Amino acid sequence: MNQFEQIPTVSIYGLQICRWGMEDTVKYLTHMLQSEERRPVQIITANPIMVMKALEEPDYMQVMKNAELLVPDGTGVVWAAAKTGMPVQERVPGFDLLHELMRVGEDYHWKVYLLGSTPEVIQATAERLHLQYPGVEIAGYRDGFFKADQDAEVIAEIRKAAPDLLFVARGADTQEPWIARYKEQLGVPLMMGVGGSFDVISGKSKRAPKLFQKLRLEWFYRLLREPTRAARMLALPKFALKVMRDKENVTKPR
Repeated sequence: MNQFEQIPTVSIYGLQICRWGMEDTVKYLTHMLQSEERRPVQIITANPIMVMKALEEPDYMQVMKNAELLVPDGTGVVWAAAKTGMPVQERVPGFDLLHELMRVGEDYHWKVYLLGSTPEVIQATAERLHLQYPGVEIAGYRDGFFKADQDAEVIAEIRKAAPDLLFVARGADTQEPWIARYKEQLGVPLMMGVGGSFDVISGKSKRAPKLFQKLRLEWFYRLLREPTRAARMLALPKFALKVMRDKENVTKPR
């Protein structure tokens, strides 16, 4: 059996979270990109806020269930997996996964399309990624301020660019459903929502210092810098309390 035919997962409220660490995840995605099939793969960087949203909104739950790969981005997801007795190898942050794919992409001369954020941020992101990873071709980029009646135009642009990777930064509420809705039309081998990654890459905002990352407190650092996130962050303690209360039911199908 091919080592990639069976992805080891842990079920968290019906969502199959990959248990691999960064190295194996990147190997798997590289294998998918280099395979003859090259079928569209949607990667979702799962965190507690997204899991709670999925539990409250059936449509969002379906989007997450239909994704080909859910990686454990949020610290809370890593903690919940450990609570079930089926721990993940490590946290796989979307920001780091983006950079790892870019790094590997230099060896294969992959083409990348960047979609999302403001015109200024997306342009700066494209320029900085080109300088950092000259072996990767930035096949195109576009800001995320377009409406539903422009979707066909955006899809046509991306298809014309024919990228190997599509990174979308339009916020978790929008980017994952958008990718899921148009996955087959887009036809890009690897597609991933990257949230605020472009803001950090472009220099508009800063990532949490290493100490916060090491203590798994990146969420707290973001809250300190952006107090307006407080309402959204309430999902974190709600998720923790729910996992502790539900115990063995966490892994049961939904």
